Amino acid sequence: MFYGVMALYLVCAVTVALRGRIHAGILGLLALFGDTFFFLIVANSGADRMLWLAGAFYLFLLGEALAFYGTVEVVVVVTVCILFCAVLPYGALVLERTVVVAGVLACAAAVNKRRQGLEIERLREKLLEAQKVAEKAREVERARIASDFHDGPLQSFISLQMRLEILRKLMDRDLNAGMTDLKQLQALAQTQVRDLRTFLHSMRPVDVDGADLVATARRAAESFQKESGIPVTFLGTQSPVGLPVEMTQEVLQMVREALHNVQKHAGATRVALVMEKTDRGLEISVDDNGHGFGFAGSYSLEELELLRLGPASLKRRARSLNADLVLESRPGRGSGIKFRIPLS
Repeated sequence: MFYGVMALYLVCAVTVALRGRIHAGILGLLALFGDTFFFLIVANSGADRMLWLAGAFYLFLLGEALAFYGTVEVVVVVTVCILFCAVLPYGALVLERTVVVAGVLACAAAVNKRRQGLEIERLREKLLEAQKVAEKAREVERARIASDFHDGPLQSFISLQMRLEILRKLMDRDLNAGMTDLKQLQALAQTQVRDLRTFLHSMRPVDVDGADLVATARRAAESFQKESGIPVTFLGTQSPVGLPVEMTQEVLQMVREALHNVQKHAGATRVALVMEKTDRGLEISVDDNGHGFGFAGSYSLEELELLRLGPASLKRRARSLNADLVLESRPGRGSGIKFRIPLS
């Protein structure tokens, strides 16, 4: 009868463990207590033929505790079993050694499991933080693209729509004058298509040549010259810049945007792009011989913000890079924009 009850309990305990149930809350602790008590009964039976069963069930008990419970529960189970085996009235030396050695290994494994769990939790928190940063970056980039599109292609299409309305009324009164204006409107549409292509090109991800900012900027200048027909003089530093890849991409986007503004607004016939590494940081300047802005003088980023002057997108990029910006306007003789990006 006694052995039958023990066999039935053993089957039930193994079945419950394999199915992974009743291992949480008070029921889980009761199940662990029951299995521990069962081991103590088997170990205390005094029969030599039961030692193998006690050793096997002890190993099962440790596996169950490690799989479904925490470090404290494992240590408590091991301590109780070791103390009980130490005071057994008969000399089950093999069982005592098994209990001690396996118990110590189980405690070490439980501690390691807890450490790994804490490390996984820390990595999970870092992942969530990185996801939040990435989402914020996407929102900022969407806002920037929306602002650039509003200030660029959208305004051009609004202007085209207004010109079409004027043309319709003009052709009702004077067909010849309307045809002349239609030719001008066609030329304007071609210009807007070219500007839209340039805008879409500026939205493409920057292909950084091995994080070599100077080489990639040179290619951007050559591409600008080919597309716009405006000659570009490029002077690049010979010293390694050493910017992170993300920062390098932002700098290159800023350079491409400055060149795009020259093509669209300046009416320039020459552009000079200079990149120089100094003790104060990476200095980039874009100068043209175009119309200049509607104001004269040299203004810092703070002054431009206060007076609401200058290209908004370039000011945003300068702030994101923690860069100094100086805009110089020479009406009728061109303009220049300079950035100083800290390298440390």
